[in-house]
Amino acid sequence: MADRRLHVFYSVARLLSFTKAAESLHMTQPAVTFQVRQLEEHFNTRLFDRTHNKISLTEAGKCVLIRAEKIFEIYDDLENSVRALTGEISGVLILGASTTIAEYMLPALLGDFKAKYPDVNIRLKVSNTEGIVTMVENNVIDLGVVEAPVSNKNLAVEACRTDRLVAITPPGHALAKDGKIPVHAIVDYPFILREEGSGTREVIVEYLKEAGVDPASLNVIMELGSLEALKGAVEAGIGISIISRATLVKEIKLGSLEVLDLDPPLERPFSFVHQKHKFRQRAMDELLEFARNYCETHQSAEE
Repeated sequence: MADRRLHVFYSVARLLSFTKAAESLHMTQPAVTFQVRQLEEHFNTRLFDRTHNKISLTEAGKCVLIRAEKIFEIYDDLENSVRALTGEISGVLILGASTTIAEYMLPALLGDFKAKYPDVNIRLKVSNTEGIVTMVENNVIDLGVVEAPVSNKNLAVEACRTDRLVAITPPGHALAKDGKIPVHAIVDYPFILREEGSGTREVIVEYLKEAGVDPASLNVIMELGSLEALKGAVEAGIGISIISRATLVKEIKLGSLEVLDLDPPLERPFSFVHQKHKFRQRAMDELLEFARNYCETHQSAEE
């Protein structure tokens, strides 16, 4: 119902890139360029300045962008209001989640959501926190769920639940006798760290800094991009690590790892992140509300 040319212009204006806009819209670049030119012909003015392989908005383009956001907000409200009356909730939602959340939190949540809304098709992309935030910024996904703070003030960020991080060691490790690890003791042992861009890694680094421990003093002997590989390396006695307690249900039951509280404690939020100004179908709003309730219920159950 909304003007296709305006949707395409809006994506290019936000990303300031015809290539990125084409990727986010699943269109070819010539098709995106054609739609923008059609809109420029309609207004009989240029909306973008194109110089040295870079583009920027003209004054007319800035005017169109501001009003396009308002048009999409009104269209969003109209769409949701009508669908609320008809009771229809359907469509395709593209989600993104960092590894910890995708593997240990989302399966149950999405399973319950799908059971309630069978006509909503969900596609999930998995990456580290940095990758998920980039996908949200570039409109590749509708909603991201991440495990570290988000610095982009242009995105909407909403805390879902609190996650507790703990230290893990092989059974019988010298640190395990007290049941708790002082933060300064971590640097005395070989440490296995998550990869660059990982939300867990970012949180650990900030935790060490706040506790007065130089992150560079960590004796990092291995960096891994897989939680299962990391846990396996600790089980094998290669080193110790810090990960989410929510990922350790199996290991706690089997006794294959020592799980130790950190002193001081380390917690972080799991958060939803999405565009502040973006057309949203009703299925997206329903998923957000469903996820909020899910997080609140499961957080209470764990406390």
